[in-house]
Amino acid sequence: MENSNKSAQDILDARLAEIAQRRNQDDLLPAPAAAGKAVQSKSHLSPNRHPTRDFFVIDVFDASLKDDMASMEHPLFAMKAGDTRTRIYEHNGNTVTVSPNVVGCATIHDKDVWIYCISALVAAKNKGEKISRSIRFTAYDFLVSTNRGTSGDDYRRLKESFDRLTGTRIMTNIKTGGRQQYRNFGLLDDVLIEVEDPTADKSPMVEVTLPDWLFRSIEARQVKTISPDYFRIRKPLDRRIYELCAKHCGEQREWAVSLELLHKKSGSTATLREFRRAVKSLVDGNELPDYRLGYDAKRDMLKVRNRNITKLVGSLKADK
Repeated sequence: MENSNKSAQDILDARLAEIAQRRNQDDLLPAPAAAGKAVQSKSHLSPNRHPTRDFFVIDVFDASLKDDMASMEHPLFAMKAGDTRTRIYEHNGNTVTVSPNVVGCATIHDKDVWIYCISALVAAKNKGEKISRSIRFTAYDFLVSTNRGTSGDDYRRLKESFDRLTGTRIMTNIKTGGRQQYRNFGLLDDVLIEVEDPTADKSPMVEVTLPDWLFRSIEARQVKTISPDYFRIRKPLDRRIYELCAKHCGEQREWAVSLELLHKKSGSTATLREFRRAVKSLVDGNELPDYRLGYDAKRDMLKVRNRNITKLVGSLKADK
């Protein structure tokens, strides 16, 4: 047999690599097509996979998605699966070191678990309910709420996300909740997946425990409202740019940033030239939720303008 000299682990690793390559999109645009072949454009947004969701799934978020401000500012999450490098990011006195485990760093798509939990906890807090670092939900609710499929492969990929989130370690001195401390923590402290009856067609129950660092941010309301269409954003880099736009332009009419600084803040491993090409594609597509983008070629800057000032003012009042 062709694989007779390979160990079971080698075969498994190769299979996981194939899955990651197929499922996770790179943070760059596809390579230019060969001469004479047209490049077929693709929307930066995926379709709404669950337009008629159950009402109880919608109520999990109280119709409002939330993201924590610290991770919106700092690139804690990798752009693609399988990234096993240790990354160090320094800016304005803040230092972030991201160390992966053997399955790689948690990705920005894995961050959906964070956003799901933050949104649910903020909604509960707004209702006067007592909250804790541990939150329970069904895997089905998560998949539907984050605009994912509900096939067996989607459940398996969710488990892989949990593995990356619990295995990735963050060392940082980021200030949260009025404190500044050097911390070393995982992106999730604990994950429990319960299947009552493996033979029954019933979604597993999941319980995750958030790191204390993140929970303090939620309690201090250091969170930001983000678009309900966030989970429709396809590319990792597009998601990261949206986060930075929401963080910096969310409280003002417009925002401008040099591509050199944006490149650094994004955490992208692409060259600045490749990064610029990907940003231009996002600008040309004009599909980023909440924000209209423009590129200033002379100054090499990205210009961000809020699409709906009325909505912005309402959001600011709700966050107070």
